[in-house]
Amino acid sequence: MLDRTVYLKLWGVSLLWGGNYVASAYMLRDFSPIFLSFARLVVMSLFLISVAIMNKSIRRPTKQEWGLLLMAGITGTLINQLFYFTGLQESTAGNAALIVALSPIATTLLSRIFLKENITGQKLIGAIIAFVGVVCIVLYGGKDLGISHGDVYLLIAMLGMSVSLLFIRKLTSAMTSYEVTIFSTVIGTILMSPAVAVEAVSGDLHASHQLATWLLLVCVAVIGQGLAGFWWNSGIAVAGASTSAMFMNIPPFIAIIVSHFVLGDPILLAQVGGGVLILAGVAITNMKRRKPPELKSELGM
Repeated sequence: MLDRTVYLKLWGVSLLWGGNYVASAYMLRDFSPIFLSFARLVVMSLFLISVAIMNKSIRRPTKQEWGLLLMAGITGTLINQLFYFTGLQESTAGNAALIVALSPIATTLLSRIFLKENITGQKLIGAIIAFVGVVCIVLYGGKDLGISHGDVYLLIAMLGMSVSLLFIRKLTSAMTSYEVTIFSTVIGTILMSPAVAVEAVSGDLHASHQLATWLLLVCVAVIGQGLAGFWWNSGIAVAGASTSAMFMNIPPFIAIIVSHFVLGDPILLAQVGGGVLILAGVAITNMKRRKPPELKSELGM
């Protein structure tokens, strides 16, 4: 039986990640989206670099790994974060969490297209069910009926994350996930600098003047992203990927409930129904078939 602290960590990660969506939506009231994304990434990068320096457990990537890290940083950090915060400004925390939950299925489909990996009928069925859930959310889960620009941006953010996982999958064959996270995050943060400059020149950049909001930003970056990521990785190492994956179904509904009470966002039937379809699709896609029991020989061996 697994140590209770492992489950507590996984529950904690689920709650933190669900709360992150709400915290991000709340901070967008005082920050412009690109600056908020950049500021959070800077804090997270400094945290990860500090941990790496203290542990002295990071090596210099090879030339080929630098190329893959650059692509992971562009897709998983730059594109993902830019479109995530821009989309969240025009959508809801609940929609953001539900759309991002589609990432495992998107990664499976992209693996089939670019890496020529086989996709079973079971995974295809799961993908179709999840896609129907996303359609419900995008068309009927917004503030108004019809396609929301915010939800489209969130879909692009989710696809950016999914594409980055293809590069990360190759990188983790020789590097630790810890090293990949540090390098790709720092690279993406540096690449976001021009976008922040454009936002500033255009006069759209604004930041909060309240200390409490800045403290929330630091907590989200360090605890909600940095420490939660370490807890998640340790949970996977002990409990296994299949057990840990079940906890990924929790954050979207945490986000919907918390955003209702904190931000006043309504809980819509389309969100609940679409969310159930997405999570059911993800569950079907990741479900492992049971192997048929081996036939015993007549000698009882």
